[in-house]
This record gives sequence, C-alpha cells and structure tokens, in this order.
Amino acid sequence: MHKGFGVAAAPIPPSTRKATARAALVDIKEPARGILADCFKQFGVECVVLTGDVEERLQREKFAACVVKLAPGAEAVMDAARSSLSNSRMIIYGLGGNAQQAMSYSKYGINAIFHEPLERSAALKLVRATQMLVLHEFRRYVRIPVITEVSVTTSDGRRFTATSQEISSGGMSMRSDEEVSPGLSTEISFALLTLPRIWVRSTVSWRKPAAKSFGVRFDLQDERRLRIKEWVDAYLES
Repeated sequence: MHKGFGVAAAPIPPSTRKATARAALVDIKEPARGILADCFKQFGVECVVLTGDVEERLQREKFAACVVKLAPGAEAVMDAARSSLSNSRMIIYGLGGNAQQAMSYSKYGINAIFHEPLERSAALKLVRATQMLVLHEFRRYVRIPVITEVSVTTSDGRRFTATSQEISSGGMSMRSDEEVSPGLSTEISFALLTLPRIWVRSTVSWRKPAAKSFGVRFDLQDERRLRIKEWVDAYLES
C-alpha cells in the first residue's frame, strides 16, 4: 500500500446520534468528505478518515463500510478489505465515475457509487437506501446493492449486457438501454464475489424506461436459484 494514499484527517462534527458502526473514508477530500460524514452520522455511522498504511488497517480494524475514490490505488484497498476476515463482507462504496467504469472493480463486489461532483441530497439518498446493510439491520432490508455485469438472453432471441443494481434471493434489478417488457422470459448469467458464474431462468417483473432499469424474478422451478439464496443468506449472516 502506498503510505501516502490517504489524506490528512480533518475534524468531523460529532454525531447527535450514538454511532453504532464505522465507515472508512479512503482518499476522500473536501468537500466530499464533510458531506459524507454528515450523511452517515444521521444514521449513527461514524466516518473514519484512513491515512498511512490503509491496507494494513483494513486487515486489523473492523469497519461496516468503506468509501474509496475510484482512482489508482482503489483496487488495492478493495482487495485488502475483501481478503480481511473482519471486513470481507463490508459495504464498499465507490466515489466518482459511473456504473460502467465501476465494472472494472466488479470482482471485489463494489456495492454502490457516489457520483462526482458529490451532491448532498444524492449522497443522503444513497446512504439512506443502504444504511440497513451497513448497520446489519437485515429484518427490514433483504436486498443487497451490488454492481456486476449481467448477461441476459431473452425468449425472443436477443442477447445483451446489463449492470446489476440490487439482488435478493428472489430476483435482481439492473440497468440497460435494452427495451424489455414485464412478462418477458429471460435467462441471466452473472458472478458475485464467492459465487462463481451462475445461470438462472427469470421473468421481467417491472420496467422503468426513464431510469433505464428493470427487474427480474427468478424462476421458482429453477433449482439453480438456490445457490443465489445461499449466497444472499451467507452475505447477510456474516
């Protein structure tokens, strides 16, 4: 790890709510650092600016989440987190770029992206949407945000690639420019961290054209979906 990868720590305003989890900030500069700290503290998450040997700290300290700038050095940070016994299932946020650029980090199971320039409202919306996973409050949150490449084959003979947004034991949401309609039968293929590439039959359950997103429901008769359920259960229990 580059010893100077992090940036000098700046005072972070104390939270009015007792912190129950910690989020590591890696190579995040102001004003993004202050915005993120403020957004996370609203949900009881303390932001810790990592400096020095960031990889070593991720190996020995426990964090519920990590926000890392998508720049040279990010891959080493993600690798250190995923290979750590205590942080292998942490929620990893990228800062900068877009979902397509984040695909280069997909093998590390990057969960979500804060886009630059960082806007407080957008950042707060993303933290609110994912804070149940960060705080391990899974009874109300069973969908796991994760970005990975998904190969889609439709019953009408089309093949295209989509980018996953969230996955659960019953289905997946993703983004694509391709036009699909609810009820369309598909077979999708993807890989996730410790889950080797898997194929499963599914049906398009909804479509939001403005957001270029759609969701599929896994076929209950396809036993291959059980591997996805096992992976989701293991992710939530870790």
